[in-house]
Amino acid sequence: MLNGFRDKSILMTRYEKGKQTIESIQERSVEEIFRDLEDIAPDLSRFVVEFPYSEIYTREDVDLKTRELCTVAALTVLGTVPQLKDHINAALNVGNSPKEVVEIIMQMSAYCGFPKAINGIVAAKEVFAKRDLLPLK
Repeated sequence: MLNGFRDKSILMTRYEKGKQTIESIQERSVEEIFRDLEDIAPDLSRFVVEFPYSEIYTREDVDLKTRELCTVAALTVLGTVPQLKDHINAALNVGNSPKEVVEIIMQMSAYCGFPKAINGIVAAKEVFAKRDLLPLK
């Protein structure tokens, strides 16, 4: 038995499917994204690849554009989290406009307060600056 799976091919299939999804929306490889977990919790990165990116992100009823906007909203509500910048990048990579990202973050001010929304806008500004998307038109 391999980490709770009797069939190693199931584990590899879920991992490969999740890895393909992550690498299609992010600008970095899975190995680079999860490098900080390697020496302390390598299974955590595997869990992230195998569950949300293999089982959730690949469901057919909601497209990646919508999923990434929802993720940006959720991470904004959580507050200052490093993953927010990654998902703002991913939202842009799957076809969302900078204005759509900004609007979603601004909408979250009604649910999480202005400080968290401002932190989200600052994160977006950093991502947009790196991508030469400022000023927004």
